Amino acid sequence: MSFVIIFTIVAMDQISKYLVLEYLKGHGSIPLLDGIFHLTYAENTGAAFSIFTDMQLFLKIITSIFSVILFIYLATLTKKEAKLSIKSLSLAFIIGGALGNLIDRFRFNFVVDFFDFRLINFAIFNVADIFIVLGSILLVIVLLLEPSEA
Repeated sequence: MSFVIIFTIVAMDQISKYLVLEYLKGHGSIPLLDGIFHLTYAENTGAAFSIFTDMQLFLKIITSIFSVILFIYLATLTKKEAKLSIKSLSLAFIIGGALGNLIDRFRFNFVVDFFDFRLINFAIFNVADIFIVLGSILLVIVLLLEPSEA
């Protein structure tokens, strides 16, 4: 089930980015809630909040390694549990988001961002970023609540 979730996240991310490239690129910003939430085409050559800007090779390598490690861990976790757990869901969210952005890095040498939340002057982000953040939050909660093995 985790692998279906990963595929679904990558598909949702890539379809949304295709639509942004097709219909939003070159058309400026489209306010959905004026001054609060806009759709704005952006090319991010860095990672979250544009850290590591213009370091595409580094980001490709790190994201690839990180994704493979998480994928292997998820595969062993799934075999042990034989069902979808919150931990495996969180890992699927992170992997799906990471792969969505990694595809952009290999295709374009940047990541397509478009959700522009202006109320708090937040960074422009995309569907993959949402799942990476949600997965990370879930994983932290699971790890904090998991009984220690000491």
